[in-house]
Amino acid sequence: MGKLFYSSSSCCLLFFLLLFFELGSAGNVTYDARSLIVDGQRKLLISASIHYPRSVPAMWPGLVQTAKEGGVDVIETYVFWNGHEIAPSVYNFEGRFDLVKFVKTVQQAGMYCILRIGPFVAAEWNYGGVPVWLHYIPGTVFRTDNENFKFYMQRFMTYIVDLMKKEKLFASQGGPIILSQVENEYGYYEQGYGEGGTRYAQWAAKMAVAQDTGVPWIMCQQYDAPDPVIDTCNGFYCDTFKPTAPHRPKIWTENWPGWFQLFGAPNPHRPAEDVAFAVARFFQKGGTVNNYYMYHGGTNFGRTAGGPFITTSYDYEAPVDEYGLPNLPKWGHLKELHRAIKLCENLLLTSNPVNISLGPSQEADVYADASGGCAAFLANTDDKNDVTVTFRNASYHLPAWSVSILPDCKTEVYNSAKVTSQASVVKMVPEDLKPSVQSSKKDSKTLNWEVFVEKAGIWGEADLVKSSLEDHVNVTKDASDYLWYTTSITVGEDEVFLKQGRSPVLMIDSKGHAIHVFVNGQLQGSASGNGTVFPFKFKKPITLKAGKNEISLLGITVGLPTAGPRYEWIPAGLTSVVIKGLNNGPLDLSKNTWTYKIGLEGEKLAIYTQGGMNRVNWVATANVPKMQPLIWYKTIVDPPTGDEPVGLDMLYMGKGLAWLNGEEIGRYWPRKSPKNGKCVEQCDYRGKFMPDKCLTGCGKPTQRWYHVPRSWFMPSGNTLVIFEERGGDPTKIKFSRRRTSGVCASASEDYSSATLHLKCPEGTHISKVKFASFGTPRGACGSYQTGDCHDPNSVSAVEKECAKRNECKIQVSAQKFSSKGNCSAGKRKLAVEVICSS
Repeated sequence: MGKLFYSSSSCCLLFFLLLFFELGSAGNVTYDARSLIVDGQRKLLISASIHYPRSVPAMWPGLVQTAKEGGVDVIETYVFWNGHEIAPSVYNFEGRFDLVKFVKTVQQAGMYCILRIGPFVAAEWNYGGVPVWLHYIPGTVFRTDNENFKFYMQRFMTYIVDLMKKEKLFASQGGPIILSQVENEYGYYEQGYGEGGTRYAQWAAKMAVAQDTGVPWIMCQQYDAPDPVIDTCNGFYCDTFKPTAPHRPKIWTENWPGWFQLFGAPNPHRPAEDVAFAVARFFQKGGTVNNYYMYHGGTNFGRTAGGPFITTSYDYEAPVDEYGLPNLPKWGHLKELHRAIKLCENLLLTSNPVNISLGPSQEADVYADASGGCAAFLANTDDKNDVTVTFRNASYHLPAWSVSILPDCKTEVYNSAKVTSQASVVKMVPEDLKPSVQSSKKDSKTLNWEVFVEKAGIWGEADLVKSSLEDHVNVTKDASDYLWYTTSITVGEDEVFLKQGRSPVLMIDSKGHAIHVFVNGQLQGSASGNGTVFPFKFKKPITLKAGKNEISLLGITVGLPTAGPRYEWIPAGLTSVVIKGLNNGPLDLSKNTWTYKIGLEGEKLAIYTQGGMNRVNWVATANVPKMQPLIWYKTIVDPPTGDEPVGLDMLYMGKGLAWLNGEEIGRYWPRKSPKNGKCVEQCDYRGKFMPDKCLTGCGKPTQRWYHVPRSWFMPSGNTLVIFEERGGDPTKIKFSRRRTSGVCASASEDYSSATLHLKCPEGTHISKVKFASFGTPRGACGSYQTGDCHDPNSVSAVEKECAKRNECKIQVSAQKFSSKGNCSAGKRKLAVEVICSS
C-alpha cells in the first residue's frame, strides 16, 4: 500500500482497485511466527488507533482517509462498554457510539480493522470503560475470577461479537476485522489478584476463542496468554519484545507517539524523530504489525475522561490532532517512514535477517533472498554521537539515535532523524460569539445572555442523611461529578472571634478530587488534588455569624480511576471536617448530621437541552454577572465563519461544564501548570523517551480551547450553555477557528532526499515567504533565525519557486544557492517558512 501513495502511473490505479477489493473482503486470517496471513498472503501492517466516541460521525470518513493518506493499512479501536450498555441490558449504539457505522466507514475506505473489545479498556476513559453500575451489583469484583464480573463481561462481549457477525464485519465473513482483543494490559496487574487473576486471564482467553469469529484473538501485555491467543506489546519501544510462544508474530498494539494531559500539569511532547526511530527499530527486528496509540486521539466529550484529572482534550500529540488536522511534521515524517518500510515489505516477510555489527552501538540487519533482492536497516543506538559507518563498501552518515532504511541495500531512502517533511504553523483564530438572528433584535450586535443561579446547598429533597462522611462515588454512583455535603452549626454570641474580628479556620481532608466551600451561601474558597495525588487538604478562614450557620460543601470528581489492581475501590470525597478557633476548642463535624444531594438542579432538569430549558426561570440580563459561583449561562449564537474546526476559548472562565445544542462539549478547567515545572525550550529527541522528558507549557493553562465539532452547529439559533462552578467572565468566551496559517520545512545538503516540499491547505496558496536561509539557520518552525552563514538571496530564490502556488518543491543544493561565510560544503541547510492565505 505504501507504494501506491507515491506513484501516479496508470498501473497503480488497477493496483488500487485490486487492493481495495482485497482489503474490503479480507477472507481467512491465520498467522505464524513471521506475520499475519490474510487470505493466504503475508501482511506487514501499519495500524492507527482512532476511537469512535472521541470524535463524531461526520469526522470519521475524513479521519480514516487522512490515516490512509499517511500510509496506514488498518484502523484500530477499543469498544467502550460503559458507552454502550448504559444500564443492565440497555444498549446505546447511536451517534458517537455507532460502532457498526464506524467499522463500515473503515471498510468503505478499503482498510482493515482491529477491534479491541476488551471490554476493559483503560484508555484514560472513565472507570476504564467498565460500567459503574456493575460495581454496585452485590458481590462483584472487577477483573478477577468473580462470577458476577465474568457473567456480565461475557454477555457484553457476546453481544458485540454477534452484532459484528450480523453485519458480516469479521474478515472470515468478508469484512474488515482481522483481529480482536480480549482484556487489556492485564499482565501488569494479574499478580495482584493472586490465583484468581491467573484463572481469570485463562478463562477470558478461552471464552473469547469460543466466540468463533474466524479471526485471531490478541491479549496485549499478557505474558501467559494461552494458544491460540497472541500476546502483544505496548510501550514507547517494542523492538526487543518477543512473544511468549515462538510460533506467534511480533505485534505492537500500542506505540505511544505522545502522552495524555492532566489538568494543572505541563504538556508532554514526543518528537517525531524518536517515534520514527522506535517504529523503524521494531520492523528492523522482525515486527509485523505496528499500531499507533493514538493516531487521532480526539476529545473526551462530556464526562467520559477518567484518570482522574485527564483533560477534555485527548490530543495525545498524535499524527492527526484533536481537531482532525495532520500534526506536522509528525504525520508527514511517519508517512515517509511507512513508504520506506513498504518498499522492503516482501523481503521482510519472506527472508531471515542477518545481523552485522558496524560499531559499538551501530548495527545492520540485512534481509536478502535467493533472487538477489536485498534490504537493510542501519541503526545507530548511541544517544549522543553521530557516526559514519561503512556498509557494503559504501559510507553512510548515521545521526545519533537513528535508523536508515536501504530497500536495495545501497540507497538510503529514509533516516528517522532527518526530518524533511514540512511542519505547520497552526493558530487558533479568535472570533467573538455572534448573536443569532433568531434571538437578537434587528441589526443588533449585542449578545443576549440569560442566567440561572444554583442554590448553594441542598435543593429539592435530600438524597441521604447520615451522621458520617460518606464516600462520594458510593453516593453518586457517578450520576454526576457533584455531591453536596451540608450540615449546620450554632455559634453563640459569646464567641471571642466575633468580638475580636478574627475568623475561625475550616480544615477539610478529602480523598479527592476537588471541593468548593460555602458558608451561608457565600463561597469561602476551593481546593483540589491533582493527577498524581488525588487527596488534598483545605485550610482557610471562614465567615461565621452568631446563631445558625449552614456549611455547604460541594464535592467534585474529575473522572473516575481508569486502571490498577482493584481500581474500582479507590475512594473519593471527604474524610474529616474540623473548625478551629472556637471558645471550646476544635469542633469536629465529621460525625455531625450531614445531608447529601446528588448533582445540580440544572443537571437534574437537563436545562442544557431543548426539552429542559423551560423547567427553570432564566433571567435575561444586560449586565452579565461575572466572577459569580454556581451560575448557569445561556445564549443563542450563530456558528463561526468558514469551515475550519472550532474550539471554545474558556481562558477567562473558572471550572465547569459546557454544552452546544444539548451536546456535551465536556469539562472545562483552564488550570495553570506550575511555573517552575521541568519544561524545556527545545527537546532533544535522542535517547529513551518518558512522559516527563520533554514537557512544555509550564505556567500556562493546560487546556484553553475545547473542541466543538462543526456538525453540532445549526445554520443559526445555536444554544450555548455554560455551568460555572466558582466564577468567570462569560463575556470573554470566544469561538476560535483552528487554521494552518503557514508551513515550514528544512533539510541539509547531505540528506538522501535533499528536496523541500511545501504545501498549503486546500483552497490556500503561498502568499509570502516569511523566512528563508541557506547556510546555518537556527531555531524551529515559527522561530527561525539566520546563522553565521547565510545566502542573502535565499528569500528571492524560494519566492521564484513558490510564490502564489499551493505547493512547490525546492532542491537543496549549492547550485541553487551561493552561501556566504565560512560554511563547510555538504553541511549547509535550507530552512523556509511561508504564509498560507486564501
